[in-house]
Amino acid sequence: MKRIFVVLLFSFAFSFSYAQKPRARDFGIPLYGKPGKLNAITDVKGVEVGHTTLISGEGELIVGEGPVRTGVTAIFPRGKQYDPVFAGWYSLNGNGEMTGTTWVEESGFLEGPIAITNTHSVGIVRDAVVEWEFENNHFDPLPDEPDVFWALPVVAETYDGDLNDINGFHVKKEHVFSALDNAKSGPVDEGNVGGGTGMICHQFKGGIGTSSREVVLNNTTYTLGVLVQANYGTRESLTIAGVPVGKEISDRQILLNPLKRQEERGSIIVIVATNAPLLPHQLKRLARRVPIGISRVGGYGGNGSGDIFIAFSTANSGAANRLDTQQLTMIPNDKISSLFEAVAQATEESILNALVAAETMVGKNNTTVYELPEDEVIELLKKYGRINP
Repeated sequence: MKRIFVVLLFSFAFSFSYAQKPRARDFGIPLYGKPGKLNAITDVKGVEVGHTTLISGEGELIVGEGPVRTGVTAIFPRGKQYDPVFAGWYSLNGNGEMTGTTWVEESGFLEGPIAITNTHSVGIVRDAVVEWEFENNHFDPLPDEPDVFWALPVVAETYDGDLNDINGFHVKKEHVFSALDNAKSGPVDEGNVGGGTGMICHQFKGGIGTSSREVVLNNTTYTLGVLVQANYGTRESLTIAGVPVGKEISDRQILLNPLKRQEERGSIIVIVATNAPLLPHQLKRLARRVPIGISRVGGYGGNGSGDIFIAFSTANSGAANRLDTQQLTMIPNDKISSLFEAVAQATEESILNALVAAETMVGKNNTTVYELPEDEVIELLKKYGRINP
């Protein structure tokens, strides 16, 4: 078992790396496909991830003061250089937000970083990304109008109001800047970090999770990575390696003040990255396979859930050049099915990694959300024959 999360009595924001926590594979949970070296979205060369985590206060909710359990996560497709990537997006259920996607659909390009936060902080995060891009020259001006700058950032959200003072608007510009400035390659912190700080998954503590797969196409090995902000699902539907874990573990329900059973009303944001050369319509096809991975863990896109996904490719560098005709490469559609499978596998494992990394959290009005009890899960997998005793 992991240690119980202790509520801190002062406010802090951080974006440093945690010591590597155990992950789903470390407990012997059977998973398919070959992961990359880090088993993270950053296995795709160029991808960088940064978090800013905000935790302060305890006890009764005082709007504007706390308790605060929230944050921001930022993902750069090609690091901090400006070089738009081909992208496509898809929504399984649209009770959520991902800004900038109409231009992604129209243009086929993702032109800057992706940010993820809580539902009521989308506006300030979006504005802060625009300012950061301007200050850091993260744009390409029009050839005949060098002073023209415009941006339509991609910012997504899930709801953390069960644990966080969401109407206190605690995410500020400087927190967004910190996540962007500190984004890096390498291992990715998971669980109660960044935008995932106050999130709940299948009525256990959820948050950020990531995974990757290596796929061989035409004798070339490509990498596909996934990052999720998991905040969705009912306890009863939680399934791990085909085992009805949620039905078996009926205790450790969310404790509210007073005790109250929670209904499903969450969301999940999924980012898919690959270095395989794919065009926008093919990337949309990848995004449409994300729900297969979610369903393996028991998600079904409930009415109150915002299930929104975006996929991008880091291949075809320079394709967004405003002046020159481009020569592009792409994987044939007849060869793309292995990438579809990788999306499903990496999405499933990313959700499980979020559940495994997350720790019990006490939030507003002493609401308590428990971490996934891995020891009980492993015993259940043994009981159902998914792990050898």
